[in-house]
Amino acid sequence: MTGSASFGPRHAPARVGSWTRTSCAACLAPRVDGPGVCRTGCPLQSFSPPLYPLAAIGAGGHGVRISERAQAVAPFFAMEFGKYAAALESQGHHVIKLNIGEPDFGAPPAVLDAMREVMDGRPMAYTAALGLPALRQAIARFYLNQHGVGVDPSRVVVTAGASAALVLATAALVNTGDEVLIGDPSYPCNRQIVESFGARVTLVPATAETRFQPDAASVKSSWTDDTRGIMIATPSNPTGTSIPSDELATICELARERDAWRIVDEIYLNLSDHDEQGRPPRSVLSFDPDAVVINSFSKYFGMTGWRLGWCVVPEILVPAMERLAQNYFLCASAPAQHAALACFTPESLAVCEARRGEFAKRRALVLDGLVRVGLPVPVPPDGAFYAYFDVSRTGLTSWEFCERALHEAHVALTPGRDFGAHTAETHVRLSYAVSTDDLQEGIARLARFVATLRPTM
Repeated sequence: MTGSASFGPRHAPARVGSWTRTSCAACLAPRVDGPGVCRTGCPLQSFSPPLYPLAAIGAGGHGVRISERAQAVAPFFAMEFGKYAAALESQGHHVIKLNIGEPDFGAPPAVLDAMREVMDGRPMAYTAALGLPALRQAIARFYLNQHGVGVDPSRVVVTAGASAALVLATAALVNTGDEVLIGDPSYPCNRQIVESFGARVTLVPATAETRFQPDAASVKSSWTDDTRGIMIATPSNPTGTSIPSDELATICELARERDAWRIVDEIYLNLSDHDEQGRPPRSVLSFDPDAVVINSFSKYFGMTGWRLGWCVVPEILVPAMERLAQNYFLCASAPAQHAALACFTPESLAVCEARRGEFAKRRALVLDGLVRVGLPVPVPPDGAFYAYFDVSRTGLTSWEFCERALHEAHVALTPGRDFGAHTAETHVRLSYAVSTDDLQEGIARLARFVATLRPTM
């Protein structure tokens, strides 16, 4: 297929009892000998011990068989590097963790106060599967007040984090054998979830010329008769770059004309730069009201561990989402939902806006520092809190760079291999969601580390 790369058959081994998958879940190499045993020397074997050794998978009791679905899922390498960073810390090392997109601020003070009030010993019953009516109404008002988009609260589904929203939406929309287009690079869990429901993911390569985002031309060239939907994130993880509104509208119209669904991840939308008039970026709902929008309390509101998110879906999809939510999750955390009502007060929104400004300062610090180190960022981010930099001049692959930076400089990063195939070997993601002090120290350590590579640069 012109202009695209598919992860192919790796989601469907022929049988559980013998390992027959033809490609590696981690590096996409064509030959593997078993879970965690790749003949190419890929990252599954880079760490000691391996990330998931074969013996460990087979242990634990007679008659226990790992499902094909579980065997097909690759590790989330950002988390794996975090795990090994924690192991180094347990040995007494100070590791600068720039691998995870987790704001260091925490929830706004009013939300913390609300949680303390809620947890006063009162009974905490299940909420409705779709969420507290008051919270659904507050989210709908947020779209109106922040983005000028009218959303009926009945279309808002409150979920146990954005991941649960994605699971529900995927379950509601995907049939086995469907082809789904996803940008490359992109957040790895998106494609893992889609594939776990039997879809075939086709990656649409994106370059610096298109801000590492799919554009209408690349989407059109990747489209086939089997394509049933497209998944987009703007701003993107790992690049922090957005799709211009007019380009996104064109992509959505292209899909709509082909009767295909559109899932748009707007988790980082409210961490995006405002325009010259001080206006926040547009939600896709302003020009495609039938798009399925994924969002979260984790990033803009700093509530990662609270596991609370939402999605906005077309009215026709609400009954299916409710049935799935009832069976999969019952409901999102009741205390978190009650406390999250305090997110939408003027006080909390002012706190979040101030933090957005702080992220912009951290971004400037990181971009300037990476330039001085000799690690160029081909496309400066305009949202989220990630910088996607190029390590090709160091003579190392992205995996080698991240592994050595962790062990030699005690800086945890995430290799491009987490995010697809197109930039897998050349780019690394840095999260600037940590404190300014940690960023300054992390950049200084990377500078010393890269200086040791100068003979190869």
